[in-house]
Amino acid sequence: MPNVPVSKTSDLPASRPRDVYSALRDEMDRVFERFDRGWPTLPTFFGRSTELMPSFDVRDDGKSITVEAELPGVEEKDVKVTLTGGVLTIKGEKKQEREEKKENYYLSERSFGSFERSLRLPDTIDDSKVEARFDKGVLKVVAQKRPEAVKTERTIEIKKS
Repeated sequence: MPNVPVSKTSDLPASRPRDVYSALRDEMDRVFERFDRGWPTLPTFFGRSTELMPSFDVRDDGKSITVEAELPGVEEKDVKVTLTGGVLTIKGEKKQEREEKKENYYLSERSFGSFERSLRLPDTIDDSKVEARFDKGVLKVVAQKRPEAVKTERTIEIKKS
């Protein structure tokens, strides 16, 4: 299973939080504008393609956080994993080309799309111990916790007063 490099930076881009109601109002305006042009398809209804958004499985075994992303049809060279200020971001691009030549027809189809998905990791993660591997369309990112963050259990003796 080949390693996917993880780049780490410390400065998070500044962003101003938007008013939730104005964002909802803007989205509703876009939806109603599209009714004039006919019923929108699902990928464009939400403003970007929903079919390229990878599914995440996140597990915490106490010592590490594991994130698995399903990326069918995406090649390893088209995936970038970054960790910035505790935020894990997975970006990628999917390219598909199909060409068929028969006696009485020629078919050529191309589709391209990109995706980006971010996940805030707990503060207990050791930024220097994050690894990513890509195998058969599944990206697996394992982020080790700092030793002091790993929970250990001990029995505490109860003394009589």
